[in-house]
Amino acid sequence: MRGANILFTIFVAILISGSFVLAGDPTGAETLKETPEAPVDFVWVLICGFLVMFMQAGFALLEAGFTRAKNVANVMMKNLMDFAVGSLAFFAVGFALMMGNDWHDLVGKSGWFLLGDAYDVSTIEIWFFMLVFCATAATIVSGAIAERPKFSTYLIYSAVVSAIIYPIYGHWLWGGGWLSSSEFMTKLGGGYGALDFAGSGVVHALGGYVALAAAMLLGPRIGKYDRHGNPRPIPGHNMAYAVIGTLILWFGWFGFNPGSTLSAHELRISIIAANTNLAAAAGAITAMLITWKKLGKPDVGMICNGAIGGLVAITAPCAWVTPWAAIIIGIVAGFIAVYGYWFLEKRGIDDVVGAVPVHGFNGTWGLIALGLFADGTYGVYTTEPPYVTGLLYGNAGFFVAQLISAVVNFLWAFGTGYILFYILKKTVGIRVSPEKEMLGLDIVEHATIAYPNFVSTEAVLLPTVKNGGEKE
Repeated sequence: MRGANILFTIFVAILISGSFVLAGDPTGAETLKETPEAPVDFVWVLICGFLVMFMQAGFALLEAGFTRAKNVANVMMKNLMDFAVGSLAFFAVGFALMMGNDWHDLVGKSGWFLLGDAYDVSTIEIWFFMLVFCATAATIVSGAIAERPKFSTYLIYSAVVSAIIYPIYGHWLWGGGWLSSSEFMTKLGGGYGALDFAGSGVVHALGGYVALAAAMLLGPRIGKYDRHGNPRPIPGHNMAYAVIGTLILWFGWFGFNPGSTLSAHELRISIIAANTNLAAAAGAITAMLITWKKLGKPDVGMICNGAIGGLVAITAPCAWVTPWAAIIIGIVAGFIAVYGYWFLEKRGIDDVVGAVPVHGFNGTWGLIALGLFADGTYGVYTTEPPYVTGLLYGNAGFFVAQLISAVVNFLWAFGTGYILFYILKKTVGIRVSPEKEMLGLDIVEHATIAYPNFVSTEAVLLPTVKNGGEKE
């Protein structure tokens, strides 16, 4: 009770302090007066944001397809609720830490609860766009740890990653923090620090490495490994869902990457869209050829992951590389998605959808690829100089800056993710009991089921509902 009172006091203090700050431009009148063409950019950014939000449906279908029928409702609920919980957490705390006025190159310090100057049409436009990116980072973990975690614990995780883990690293790259703006990093890069156009590192690698920490602490699903430690396949229940989910994600990515120009007046959005598509196509074809040769048949799930891996990898460099480079980036991403999954599986890490190699490993590759292939055509997040060049075009310093960013990304995401899930494991618990896992999380966590005509519930539904809320 005392802790709740303290939190309430802090909340009221923030509300009061924010109420004395004059709002920026809540009606938009000043913005229209200064920039008459602003509505075009607003509509562009918001529509792209809507596309990114729709990617939640893609993730939900993809993850549901890769899981068993008895866990489908639980997977859908996680994808629904991490967006809902994350929206409020990012509104209250996350956006201020990420995009608020900089404090010692580490975190933002203004804009709590979208009060004060944050109550402004332009600021809230950016808040919404950053929110849907935050939701993408959060939901990546859902698929990796599917079929095992407590739903209540997942809600706590969603709040923490949206309020703290994603925003702080995001500030370092997108909010004026040290990775992008410190004297050391800008000098190293030749006038600019580490870059990440649309989030290979900020969104995808971060979510992927938090997922790695969570999967390690949860342990594999029951039956995933035999008594000799050899992995056994646990087929998903509906590959049609997985393919449809992949196509929705592919479609949504045209909001993710081109939308990150934050302006419809930057006509290089056509280049960004083409690069995005080419990398995805190259990743899918590469995964198909690898599995066809190794397994004798092209694997549908791996092809989906190859496509998404290509999308993840091109997300950082999409605005600074040529189309031929995008294809190379996608080919490498296809290899990473397939062999990365097999590498982790052989080491006892049960990642149901392959989220760690697809988002984590390929997010890192995207940061590195930017440091390699940036060709000097475009500037830092604009078309104006200083122009961004990578190692292949003579800028070794920028390549080193990208390597530093990739290492920091892993240490931050995996480190904070491991600490978070370790604390949760030692306190509220992170995994359901073996009995509940065998029954399926639809029944034990939600007292419902996605396919009542195919999964028997008569013998277990009533006692499970009665005891489902008790601590293990």
